[in-house]
Amino acid sequence: MPKVRRIPQRQCVGCREMKDKKALIRVVKSPEGVISLDEKGRMPGRGAYVCPDVECLRRARKSRALERAFETQIPPEVYDTMERQLGGGADE
Repeated sequence: MPKVRRIPQRQCVGCREMKDKKALIRVVKSPEGVISLDEKGRMPGRGAYVCPDVECLRRARKSRALERAFETQIPPEVYDTMERQLGGGADE
């Protein structure tokens, strides 16, 4: 009988749903303190996960979930950049 591989699960900080790790995008705070999207999931630093949906990122922004995860203030420009990278544009 073949061994069944376990698929890692992570929780989106925006919608709070558990999903497969590969279905989410990692947001990382590097050791230097720079916060950015980690498309490949391999950058060093503290990570949090968000759905590849702009609405989930906006929900995380409104609830300050990423700020709690990283224990730091996140400037609005960083959120705007991440929204643009996800394809939503910063229209707020």
